[in-house]
Amino acid sequence: MQEKFGAFEEKIGIQFKDRALLREAFTHRSYINETRERGLEHNERLEFLGDAVVELSTTDFLYKKYPKSDEGDLTSYRAALVNAVTLGNLGIEIGMEPFLLMSKGEAKDRGTKAREIILANAFEALVGAIYLDQGYVVADAFLKKFLMPKTEEIVKKELWRDSKSFFQEEAQEHTGITPSYKVLKEEGPDHDKKFTVGVFLENDLIGTGEGKSKQDAEQAAAADGLKKKGWGK
Repeated sequence: MQEKFGAFEEKIGIQFKDRALLREAFTHRSYINETRERGLEHNERLEFLGDAVVELSTTDFLYKKYPKSDEGDLTSYRAALVNAVTLGNLGIEIGMEPFLLMSKGEAKDRGTKAREIILANAFEALVGAIYLDQGYVVADAFLKKFLMPKTEEIVKKELWRDSKSFFQEEAQEHTGITPSYKVLKEEGPDHDKKFTVGVFLENDLIGTGEGKSKQDAEQAAAADGLKKKGWGK
C-alpha cells in the first residue's frame, strides 16, 4: 500500500511527510466497520477540514478571476466547481479510485451516484490531508493545478446555472405556466439506475433528459427545454 501511495504522490506532485494522513484520506467509514483495523481513522474529519480549504481557495480564485461578476454569479460558479459531480470526476481523473479503502459491498458499487459521492468526499479529505501535512500554500497550489482549470468550461457552457429554476422563470415569463416533470423511463438495477425525465408545459412535452437520479434527469430535461425554446440566450 505504501508503494502504491508513492506512485499516487508522484502523480499529484506532493510527497507526504506523514503518509498515515494520506491513507486516512482514502479510508471510507465502511472499511473501518468491516475490518475493525486498529489505529486507522475514516476520512470524515479530514473531509470536513478539506471542504473549508476548497471553499476558501475557490472563492479567492473566482473573486480575482471574475472582477465584474456579482456575488450571486460567483456563488453559482463556486457551487458548480465544488459539487459532487465535478469533484467525483476529478477524483477519477487524478487516479484516486484504485486507492479507496471501502467495504467489499461498497467496492463492488462502481459507476454509481454513491461512488461519485464517495470520491468527492475523498477528494476533499485529500485536500484536508495536504493542508495538515504541507500547509495552505501547497493545498491551494494543488487546487489551482487540478480543480481551477475546470472553471473555464463551467462558465463557458453555463454549467453553473440551476436549469430547473431558470426554466421555471422563463416559462412563467413567456407562457405564464409552471412546468412539471414526469419520469418517462426507468431502467437498470437498483444500484445503477438510469432515469429519463420529461419537462412539460401543461400537456406539451418540451424537453427530455437522462440521469442517474431523478434530480439529475430533471436538470438535464430543463436544460434541454431551455435549448429547444431558445430561452436565456
